[in-house]
Amino acid sequence: MSEQRWKPSVTVAAIIEQEGRFLLVEEETPDGLKLNNPAGHLEAGESLLQGVVREALEETGRHFVPETLLGVYLARMHREADPAADVTYLRFAYRGQVGEPIPGQALDAGIVRTVWMTPDEIRASVARHRSPMLLRCIEDHLAGRSHPLDAVWAEDALGAGGAA
Repeated sequence: MSEQRWKPSVTVAAIIEQEGRFLLVEEETPDGLKLNNPAGHLEAGESLLQGVVREALEETGRHFVPETLLGVYLARMHREADPAADVTYLRFAYRGQVGEPIPGQALDAGIVRTVWMTPDEIRASVARHRSPMLLRCIEDHLAGRSHPLDAVWAEDALGAGGAA
């Protein structure tokens, strides 16, 4: 048995729909400019809910209010630029709403812009998606999938108050 334990990278994603359009980010990646849901890595000591609120703010410049857990996704990402750097992601995706952009709020390094796209525009741009989870989350949202926020529990020491 191997001494090294395999661990996926835990990420959180905000799935945001307003008036039939979804808020995405266009970001610089090793494989060029790609589209993604506002998403990022969970940081040490934060709950999943804290992480998704933080990531949405950092990537969109807007406050995000999670309403439901959309789903949990596991995907291995192949990097065209460096196949040896393949990573497996465990994504917790949350449905919710955002406010208006916060004046003066800088976006994370690497985020070029935010963009609102229709489901058809998203489907037509698959070659520009950072991962297959982008479209899968949109399709699951459109199918009405959702779970209560307390479907995932977090230790109180994380400051989650029980909900992750």
